[in-house]
Amino acid sequence: MTKDEIQLLEAYLSKTFNGTPIELRPQAKKADMAEVFINDEFIATLYREDEDGEVSYQFQMAILDFDLTDASA
Repeated sequence: MTKDEIQLLEAYLSKTFNGTPIELRPQAKKADMAEVFINDEFIATLYREDEDGEVSYQFQMAILDFDLTDASA
């Protein structure tokens, strides 16, 4: 991912998550992947897909069962 893509994706994700500051950290060994952080906490991975000239992004976030216990508070 390019720096411009990362900036656009950070802005899009921040807007999507109601203004929450989002940081994408590209992976040196995987040019099509970045890790997603909120307040320095890892929350997800983001993959760039380029198929037949059409670009899309896959946001993958794992939610562990013990994380759900805090959701009702």
